[in-house]
Amino acid sequence: MGSMDMPATARPHKGRGAASNDSGRFEAERRVAFDDGWGSADEEPVPLTTTLTVDSTRTIIARNDSPDIGFDRSINPYRGCEHGCIYCYARPSHAYLGLSPGLDFESRLFYKPDAATLLAAELSKKGYYCRPIALGSNTDPYQPVERRLGITRAILQVLRDFGHPVTIVSKSALIQRDLDILGEMAKDRLASVTISVTTLDRTLARRMEPRAPTPERRLETIAALAAAGVPTGVLSAPMIPALNDSEMEQILEQARAAGATSAGYTLLRLPLELKALFKEWLEEHFPDRAAHVLSLVAQTHGGRLYDSAWSKRMTGTGPYADMLRLRFDRACRELHFNQRTTQSLDTTRFRPPPQKGDQLALF
Repeated sequence: MGSMDMPATARPHKGRGAASNDSGRFEAERRVAFDDGWGSADEEPVPLTTTLTVDSTRTIIARNDSPDIGFDRSINPYRGCEHGCIYCYARPSHAYLGLSPGLDFESRLFYKPDAATLLAAELSKKGYYCRPIALGSNTDPYQPVERRLGITRAILQVLRDFGHPVTIVSKSALIQRDLDILGEMAKDRLASVTISVTTLDRTLARRMEPRAPTPERRLETIAALAAAGVPTGVLSAPMIPALNDSEMEQILEQARAAGATSAGYTLLRLPLELKALFKEWLEEHFPDRAAHVLSLVAQTHGGRLYDSAWSKRMTGTGPYADMLRLRFDRACRELHFNQRTTQSLDTTRFRPPPQKGDQLALF
């Protein structure tokens, strides 16, 4: 077979996490990089621009019954995430849109402009039962586009007005913009935040999370939230064997010093298309240890790169997983961390605000 028939090796785009844009699992056609013999495969890839499309969903609260997730309802203002984290377990969800979990996931975003209106309507329905809503369970509610669109802030305003508790997971310093709302809600035990810190190494962070805030900014964000009275936790996740796992204790220590009061961790998860994307990224950035990293990951999932079984998918099994869990437990004890990543929130304050035309209550 001649060189012109050989598929070209995917090359990373500057500022993006994934190197390729292979088809999702529901697409009939496959996309393959191809060298046409003119050296085009060696050229610097054309910079990708982020595109936005309206997500015209009719509902905003997603429900789940997973026994290893600490919430039963969530809101995701966006589909896809411009942070571009190569390890993101949400990447395969883009396949449901007929798009690639690779570069499409981080450059072709969908947003929900009517999220706040839909939320107010759902919370006002007769028989709604209040339990904390998780904001950002799939993609970051404070990714860069939120600065311009403000959808997450509008959602928080509705939750505040309804007296509805919320938990937030983010890795973005942009959450500091909403300290006025979060601080007010926290006084009534209606809000808690968890900040994800994957590594303290700026070089590694730039490779793994190309458009996310630096580790230093995340620690500053923990401090700002804590100073505003918002219960704040740290999520050292994901822990990747032989890549960032040695940093666990240092991450927890620095987050505790910044003001975090709770902590959690997860082991790297590689569902569906993410296996190939992460392997490709490893071979590009860490060719000397790619095989070792993947071998250790497989050891935590019974010889496979991923096990989707409940109670196992988050922390894995086997000697390495056990060691990681023991290290985390010990660090939490020494640092006096509460290992729950969410604080006890108050659901008794939930009251739909009166709407125009509502009949006044009789006393």
